[in-house]
Amino acid sequence: MRFLDSLRRLDAYPKIDNEFSIRTVSGAALTLISTIVIVILVIGEINAYLSPNISEELFVDTTRGHKLKINLDFTIPRISCDYVSLDAQDSTGEQHLHIEHNIYKRRLDLQGNQIEEPKKEDIQASTKRISSTESPAPTTLKPACGSCYGAAKNASQCCNTCQEVIDAYRERKWNPNVEDFEQCKNSNDGSVEGKAFSEGCHIYGTMEVNRVEGRFHIAPGKSFSINHIHVHDVQPYSSARFNTTHRINTLSFGEQFEFGTTRPLDGLMVEATEGAMMFQYYIKIVPTMFVPLKGPTLYTNQFSVTKHQKSVTAMSGETGMPGIFVNYELSPLMVKFTEKRNSLGHFATNVCAIIGGIFTVAGIVDSVLFTSIHVIKRKIELGKAS
Repeated sequence: MRFLDSLRRLDAYPKIDNEFSIRTVSGAALTLISTIVIVILVIGEINAYLSPNISEELFVDTTRGHKLKINLDFTIPRISCDYVSLDAQDSTGEQHLHIEHNIYKRRLDLQGNQIEEPKKEDIQASTKRISSTESPAPTTLKPACGSCYGAAKNASQCCNTCQEVIDAYRERKWNPNVEDFEQCKNSNDGSVEGKAFSEGCHIYGTMEVNRVEGRFHIAPGKSFSINHIHVHDVQPYSSARFNTTHRINTLSFGEQFEFGTTRPLDGLMVEATEGAMMFQYYIKIVPTMFVPLKGPTLYTNQFSVTKHQKSVTAMSGETGMPGIFVNYELSPLMVKFTEKRNSLGHFATNVCAIIGGIFTVAGIVDSVLFTSIHVIKRKIELGKAS
């Protein structure tokens, strides 16, 4: 018994008989408010405990062997698919070699409705044109030899189709007028020029290129190379006739994940205020690695972008050609996001702190209210007695 009596003296929570306790309305109100606040904060703490914690690290990118995956989805509502091309180049301006891509073009009317099923685009390499120092490839003689209207390189060259006449003029750097060519009058070959501005184009898909600085562009005209120089031929039209208004439905460099900035340009609509507008997007790509609690590690890329536009008409004095040009540069640093589970001890500590802290503060507030009310009542009673 003496041991139990000594143990009772260590009780830090002495009990008070009910007959000596006083219950007040203010105390009841504080109890309800405290309980509600505790429940809300504890639920928030449980949610935070169950949600993985994300830690960030920044280090030099030493990964090797990863391809750069470009996901793109552009709509050009005022230029026909037959008169717009997509090309990808590296930092030296040379065409990317061995591109793995899944790029499609879909013809649209001027209201944005689909005209026909999408067709796969060929962006492996630019079409090579014969330079002025090269001899034309031998061709099989045909019974009838169509006129090239003065653009033939030699007497044996024939232009039996509308496209052959146009190609001959372009190689001479002349401006072809398809209305003057007999081959184009009753031929579907001239229909490309006829519908250049009566349709729109939807270009979408993915392509994988080497992880080096580079660029890709969507520009009007047929692309080809002459002596390793990339050229877009917009004849028989002038550059000022092309309206490069466009919408970026999607542009990303890898897989999307919950954190970071992987698609800042999605949904961007850009209106060309005049013809022959050149839109340039300068993109800084930051390689990103995401390590989830479960599942494989994800390698992707975030990016920031700076936009610039200018008019490249002859009157403006600016150089360039109309179109959408995306220049990207890879950062040497990599960002690593790692999911980590929260500590159970940290969760228990926070819950105890919430409950104990709120009850302590509520007790102080209740004591101040009770004392103040009691003093005010005593003064009132003394005032009445006098």
